[in-house]
Amino acid sequence: MAALTRPLANLSLAGNAVAKQRSHGPLQSDLLGSPVLSSSSPAAPVQAGCEGMVKISSRVQTGPVTARASLTSKKSSRATSSSARRSVVAQSGKRMFDDPFDYGEDPDLEYGDLLSSGKQDAVDPRPPTDTSSDAGWLKFPPGHNPEIASLGLYIRDDVRSCAILVAGGVYENLLFFPVISLLKEKYPGVKIDVAAPPRGKQTYEINKNVRRAWVYDPEDPFVTPAEYTEFLGKLKNEVYDLVLSTRLAGLGHAMFLFLSDARQRVSYVNPNASGAGAGVFLSNAVRTEKENLAEDGYAMYKDLIEFLLQPVRGGPALYLPPLQVNIPRKVKDVTRGKTAAAGVAPGAYTLVHGVESSSAASMRSRGDADSALSLGLLAEIAKSVSGDLLVVVPNDADQDKVQGAVPSAKIVKITTPGQLAAAIDDAAAVVTTNTAAVQLATALRKPSVALFGSSDKAALFVPDAADRKCTVVASASGSLAGISAKDVAAAIASLPVSAAAQVAA
Repeated sequence: MAALTRPLANLSLAGNAVAKQRSHGPLQSDLLGSPVLSSSSPAAPVQAGCEGMVKISSRVQTGPVTARASLTSKKSSRATSSSARRSVVAQSGKRMFDDPFDYGEDPDLEYGDLLSSGKQDAVDPRPPTDTSSDAGWLKFPPGHNPEIASLGLYIRDDVRSCAILVAGGVYENLLFFPVISLLKEKYPGVKIDVAAPPRGKQTYEINKNVRRAWVYDPEDPFVTPAEYTEFLGKLKNEVYDLVLSTRLAGLGHAMFLFLSDARQRVSYVNPNASGAGAGVFLSNAVRTEKENLAEDGYAMYKDLIEFLLQPVRGGPALYLPPLQVNIPRKVKDVTRGKTAAAGVAPGAYTLVHGVESSSAASMRSRGDADSALSLGLLAEIAKSVSGDLLVVVPNDADQDKVQGAVPSAKIVKITTPGQLAAAIDDAAAVVTTNTAAVQLATALRKPSVALFGSSDKAALFVPDAADRKCTVVASASGSLAGISAKDVAAAIASLPVSAAAQVAA
């Protein structure tokens, strides 16, 4: 206890001595080591023991003060840097989490003429696919790095492979042909694959610009997990540069396109609340005001076309090509066999399409519900035509109905757009309602008579009808049933001589 008391006493004496030194002057020590005050002696150092005590006491008292001062300085420096960052962000007009030094593309930066301007080369600079590889790897020459990629792919946004998901039936897929031609014009050498519903997939039999066509309905609300993952695996395995969809995307469809790993993802976005948040997963969201694109008729893809018409940097201005079809020789041979069995010769018959039917192969448009030709009107049209009248039906039940209403008519069953195009190509003239036949006739430059329920519908689906060799007969009552057979006969009479010769005198 005494051993503990003595150091404490010395510490107390040391503290008293420091206080006296500050007020009265220097200290001296007696023989026992106790400090005493001396006013006459000169300044003398404190004893070693007391001096050590004073230093320890001073260190203990000033240590926390120094630490607090250090923390205060660090906080002030952090506040200064944070305010500096806020000032930089405020000056650049960006949000807090955006890069304050990202001012967009540098207009003075040049990559060279080969990669910075003009269209891409039609020949893909990448090596071809190795046929011996089960995984689909490219065939690289010995000594080359397999991770190589075209620099123009990143600088000029080259598109070498493209997948398109087209919603709708035959009519909607047929009107998408000009968009495919535009993609081929904008990206020379691009390989295009298409996925569409079963009926729409048949349309690409007459399109030479499509490499492959798959059956997949992007609008199917009850797609099974197996179909979903299988088709997603196809998109991922091909490693497409561009994936394009005509479905009005919601959050789910946009995430599906995002999972395809494509570099560019372009799709329509649903204009209602279902499309909220879809644009986050898309590279480019195409906005539209209508939930049914087919209501715009021939220009149903006008918003997408406006986006695609933006030329590449340094490239020429783009234009929308017209609707073109290419009929394979095999399809022509099969169709001519069917028409010959019906009793008509090529170039000597008038084809009629659009007879009322409940079949899914009627090839009508989603944007025009009133496009079914009644059997009564068909019978009146048959009386006005002296030549062979070939009526196209989609199934056997409709064939029996037409045969009973018009005994003199020649009937052929056609269910695919390829065979319909071949039959139109061999016809002298075409009489049809608003079905795919009217678009095929204008694409093949065949004289045609188009029957519409109203003039507004006719202007939407057949713009510039005179330039397309198409004579429009529109009902004044707003319904297709109000069309007069005399008006149809007069329209057929206005066609070129080869077709008008079939009209009764």
